[in-house]
Amino acid sequence: MPGMRLDKILTHLNCGSRREVAAWVRAGRVTVDGQTVRDPAYKADPDLAALTLDGRALCYRAQRYYMLNKPAGVITANRDGRHQTVMELFPENERKGLFAIGRLDKDTEGLLLITDDGALSHALMAPGRHVQKLYEAVCDGELAPDAEARFHEGLTLGDGTVCRPAALEIVRDAPALTVRVTLCEGKYHQVKRMLKAVGAEVTALKRLSIGALGLDTSLASGAYRPLTEAEIALLRPSEGLAAATSTKK
Repeated sequence: MPGMRLDKILTHLNCGSRREVAAWVRAGRVTVDGQTVRDPAYKADPDLAALTLDGRALCYRAQRYYMLNKPAGVITANRDGRHQTVMELFPENERKGLFAIGRLDKDTEGLLLITDDGALSHALMAPGRHVQKLYEAVCDGELAPDAEARFHEGLTLGDGTVCRPAALEIVRDAPALTVRVTLCEGKYHQVKRMLKAVGAEVTALKRLSIGALGLDTSLASGAYRPLTEAEIALLRPSEGLAAATSTKK
């Protein structure tokens, strides 16, 4: 494969953040084919070069990142004895090592990220990151007049669950009430429970974006594709991950 920046190779290997590995390279802790390299921008072929960090050999394997347009009726799991899983949407020979970042309920559609990069999964799912997730919901019922304000302030659900401040936008009132909800957390059935608390029963739910990455509108339900380098960069905390929501207190 073509040459790749040394700091990028080390980041893909989960050695550290882009900033950390660049510092290590400048400090002379990294060798390429037996020679110390101090330039983080040095280009090497990750499939052929012999790399070491502090004398420890590193083995490169390109990590995989996919955008899946999850269909309703499919569960977010690697295997299940009763229901089709999102992994079964991939050819069997491609599934090894892959997992979903987070989960969508069985009847929820839309953007789901599939990868073998545990560090990225942690960066997106760690509670302290407060990564924005945008959902569109079709509902029955009528929203309370103060619904948007209550979302903005942070709802407390009937069972005592406290939800962080969120954004609620009415997209249209007819033929069915359609709203968009932006959350920075992921509690159990959260969108449905929050909307029910302000008078609306969700009949269909779709996730449209995670952080700065939006669902490819040309991707058919049940289809997937690899993320581009630019899309992967959007998800990395050091390269532009949309972290805290504008409604965060």
